[in-house]
Amino acid sequence: MPSRTAIPRVALLVETSRGYGRNYLRGVMRYAREHGPWSFYLTPGDFSQVLPAMYRRGTNVPMGIIARVENDAIARQLAQSGLPVVILDLSDQQRASGILPRCVEVHPDPEAIAQLAIEHMVARGFRAFAFVGIAGRSWSDQRQAAFVRQLAQRGITPHIFTGSPQDNPLMTDQESLLLEWLRTLPLPVAIMACNDDRGRQVLEACRLAHIAVPEDVAVIGVDNDELLCELADPPLSSVDVDALGGGYAAAALLEAMMFRRAGAKGPKTVLVRPTQVIERRSTEILAQENRPIAAALRFIGDQACHEVLVDQVAEAAGLARRTLEVHFRKTMGRTVLQEIRRVQIEKVKQLLVNSALPFKEVARLAGFANQFYMSTAFRRYAGTSPRTYRERMHAGTVMLQEPETKSPI
Repeated sequence: MPSRTAIPRVALLVETSRGYGRNYLRGVMRYAREHGPWSFYLTPGDFSQVLPAMYRRGTNVPMGIIARVENDAIARQLAQSGLPVVILDLSDQQRASGILPRCVEVHPDPEAIAQLAIEHMVARGFRAFAFVGIAGRSWSDQRQAAFVRQLAQRGITPHIFTGSPQDNPLMTDQESLLLEWLRTLPLPVAIMACNDDRGRQVLEACRLAHIAVPEDVAVIGVDNDELLCELADPPLSSVDVDALGGGYAAAALLEAMMFRRAGAKGPKTVLVRPTQVIERRSTEILAQENRPIAAALRFIGDQACHEVLVDQVAEAAGLARRTLEVHFRKTMGRTVLQEIRRVQIEKVKQLLVNSALPFKEVARLAGFANQFYMSTAFRRYAGTSPRTYRERMHAGTVMLQEPETKSPI
């Protein structure tokens, strides 16, 4: 057993190309800062990772490994190393084969993820559902299976598209298959993508197929990779998963295994819980046949931050202003002006959290005439001042309670 005075050397075989992997690694880093020091081996890259050759030759051997197991080859390497291992995802086949009998698995809870996505779409009136996954990815297969199971409890059979096991871009033939599949779906339909990358591909395919999002197809991803979601067209709603907490828990488990503390065996599986659905434009709709209201919502989403007027919304919807007001309130439970303000306030929140812009500039970008007007509206809708909101959210990004490692996160 290594001395507790030794600095743990840990190999991190985790992708850095996706938000979930980066946040997972941030959780590991946070644990190491609080309980370390630790030293790390990390190769920035995508899902495919390999155990470094120098480790396989027995030199500079780490004390523990945190890894995503993408194939049986890396699983065998990890098993042969004889080192404590914490795994992000095992396939059902790998789990059943016992190829890594001493490892502990930490992965997102597919049932809870599917439940949040379904409830989000059901609340918006959708009754037809579909799933777009990636063939050969265990985490995608698990989310698909959970999605199917939970919809079956509601008497619903979803449409399924898996496609090829390509990591990222839609190839030409893949794009064609996805386009054809989308055109077979009943509209309106809610689509859950296995992750945000796949969700972006669905949005692009909808654009090429001239399918309106979210009026005809609402799309929700998983992992809330903010960069991918915000740069999508339209911005992609996503189930936010506590990857930071998952990485923290993984590091705590690995330390216990490396130094054989009491309870070092821990649970065989730790489930990382999703926290919430981050709603963006791709699901901001009520599934309905009221096309004028849908058109109004789309226009507001596009133009609210450009000092849009209610009369302009009515023109976009093809209705008289009074008629629009009556139908809009009946359908949405709020006035057109309240919806414009809601979209503006959401823009203000994004700018306060994701930028250091002065409040005057935030007000301008969100479509308010001045900073004072923005602050007044923000207090009314958010219950606090823009300054307090920014300070609270920034403080929250550096606070993390240590997860319980013997129960789901």
